Amino acid sequence: MTTLPGDDNPDEEAEDARLFREAVRGVRPLAAREPPPRPPGPRPRARFTRADRAAVLRESLEAAAADPAALGGEELAFHRPQVQSTVLRKLRRGEYRVEREIDLHGLTVLEAKHDLKLFLINALEQNVQCVRVVHGKGLRSGPRGPVLKATVDVVLRRTGAVLAFVSARQADGGSGALYVLLSRT
Repeated sequence: MTTLPGDDNPDEEAEDARLFREAVRGVRPLAAREPPPRPPGPRPRARFTRADRAAVLRESLEAAAADPAALGGEELAFHRPQVQSTVLRKLRRGEYRVEREIDLHGLTVLEAKHDLKLFLINALEQNVQCVRVVHGKGLRSGPRGPVLKATVDVVLRRTGAVLAFVSARQADGGSGALYVLLSRT
């Protein structure tokens, strides 16, 4: 007699179970094994080292062309001929309300130039009169001096809409920040 897979025959099932137990009687599970160690990968390489070194060299050469006062960690001051000394004095004292601020810490020279130009464009479009630019004191710049400070100095002097700028009061960043007075259109 032939049985089909769906048929229930308890005697045959019991016999199959007994035969299986008998067949696997002395069998023990295999001990867990760790996979073989992977061969070491290729040594890490600095992919951008050459480009970084070239950028540092470029930045240091650009900073050397800037105003020597900017490199010494001293305070900065600049004004166009039409700006009266009383206006400059008020700016130095922090008497103008700072309406916008940008912090350039940690940026490269190219990033700082780009961000500063966009910031000034937006401030002029919004008819802002006074802004603060935080460039840092360059304490971690090493022997090349405060690179961002020199860059900010050059960009602001070349921007025609900048009437004047001075280093901020100590409470607002001192020689690591500038108050910038913009012309209103």
